[in-house]
Amino acid sequence: MGQVPASCPSEQGCWVGWGGPILGTGRSSQPCVSPQLSGGEKPRSSLQEPRFDYCGWQPAELDLSHSELPHVIEIYDFPQDFGTADLLRVFCSYQKKGFDIKWVDDTHALGIFSSPIAARDALSSRHVMVKTRPLAQGTRAAKAKARACADLLQPAKERPETSAALARRLVIGALGVRSNQSRAEREAERKKLQEAREKKRLEDKRREDVWEGRD
Repeated sequence: MGQVPASCPSEQGCWVGWGGPILGTGRSSQPCVSPQLSGGEKPRSSLQEPRFDYCGWQPAELDLSHSELPHVIEIYDFPQDFGTADLLRVFCSYQKKGFDIKWVDDTHALGIFSSPIAARDALSSRHVMVKTRPLAQGTRAAKAKARACADLLQPAKERPETSAALARRLVIGALGVRSNQSRAEREAERKKLQEAREKKRLEDKRREDVWEGRD
């Protein structure tokens, strides 16, 4: 028989293996562990009732008066696959005086008109495949979008008239050919461009006077 370990009082007192019974003694071979280390002592529970019920919290309703951004309405309840071109087509009758779109999500958008009168007219009209309502009665997301982008939601302006004079001159210069326009036609185009520049200059001056508070 093998050598008896020094910790065993006798050959009969040695355990066969870890976790086996001790021969001749009837005692368990499990080591003695402190109750604190073995988890025998149950931890004291210290639960504290919450002071506030955060589960029932709801964000405050975003207040937006009817006088704030009156030229903007909410467009909603249209097909999810609608794009900007589809909405512009629905409100095509307002594009000449000025109309633009600002998206909120896939089924909500802001309609920006040239004036509150045009916005009210759009609200009173029935449109195909879309619904409209005043911004003050719109969804919270639409109001938040309008409030965050208020500086970009200025009344839409009428699209300026375009002229092909500059493009024609560039093409003629690049090809090295002579223009087939008459002198009267060239003078008319030049006059039209000068009037457009003068109109833009006056508009910029008027905007600057309003900003500076000048009459």
